[in-house]
Amino acid sequence: MEDYRNKTKKVQIGNVCIGGGERIAIQSMTNTKTEDVEACVAQILKLEKAGCDIIRVAVPTMEAAESIRKIKEQIHIPLVADIHFDYRLAIAAIENGADKIRINPGNIGDEKRVRAVVEKAKEYNIPIRVGVNSGSLEKHLVEKYHGVTAEGLVESALDKVHMIEEMGYENLVVSIKSSDVMMCVKAHELLAPVCPYPLHVGITESGTLLAGNIKSSIGLGLILSQGIGDTIRVSLTGDPVEEIKSAKLILKTLGLRKGGIEVVSCPTCGRTKIDLIGLANKVEEMVADIPLDIKVAVMGCVVNGPGEAKEADIGIAGGIGEGLLIKKGEVVKKVKEDELLETLRQELLHWNE
Repeated sequence: MEDYRNKTKKVQIGNVCIGGGERIAIQSMTNTKTEDVEACVAQILKLEKAGCDIIRVAVPTMEAAESIRKIKEQIHIPLVADIHFDYRLAIAAIENGADKIRINPGNIGDEKRVRAVVEKAKEYNIPIRVGVNSGSLEKHLVEKYHGVTAEGLVESALDKVHMIEEMGYENLVVSIKSSDVMMCVKAHELLAPVCPYPLHVGITESGTLLAGNIKSSIGLGLILSQGIGDTIRVSLTGDPVEEIKSAKLILKTLGLRKGGIEVVSCPTCGRTKIDLIGLANKVEEMVADIPLDIKVAVMGCVVNGPGEAKEADIGIAGGIGEGLLIKKGEVVKKVKEDELLETLRQELLHWNE
């Protein structure tokens, strides 16, 4: 398998480096008004705590662009300004300290306006993310390919990249997004071999928590597993903190990021005698801030629990009145039912002793 990720150019975004084999960065986007500095900062700090590496904010007004400076003073991760239509907002965002700007050169205006943005980015030496979306594919490409297609998305992206290159700037990141999962996958397969710049990967407009997670997991999984993608976002309609949780789990599942406890649990059956769903949720919440790279199993019965938990480093199996503490598939002790959670917690807190 070609590992395109190790061959892309390295790009510095604030204090985070992407591309060239660097760790895949997790991005999200605020859903607060950027003009509301207090609310925006509060949400970004929550995202930082959850594990967000790079944050993007919408810049629809000059007030939003000017708010970037105040926001930057209070956060610790790179900030990307998302610009549409008005090139002056891009210039103002750069002047107010944005670490990167995201534009679609096709809707910024004529070449003169695009050049003004490029020159300002060059002056401040910040990257431009060239973003192409299936919802705004140029009419002539829709006609050329008889509809919105992966080929059209790639041609659109490369046209815009070449335009900026001809203006003398190569500090670029590229993204092509679609809500059609398989179209998005195909587009990345076509783009990766011919694009030297880091790729930001995501399934746009993927939906609410359930649908969005499923579509993003399939799409990102297919793309990332081919060695494509330097940064990712799981786009969800809801609390952006959920995007970070999902992105971390996708990367961990693919073996692309280590760290954090992985919780596995059985799906329950007629043998289950305890509230396993509630217990598993409590375990997930409990281990969220414990810095171990291990697997924890939460099983529903003492009959099959030990065998099914043998691939985990540690686990618990519930039963009426008492349960089991299990390590590597071996029962190490019986525990009162109401002490299972605390027993597991103490084992984890003293794991390396």
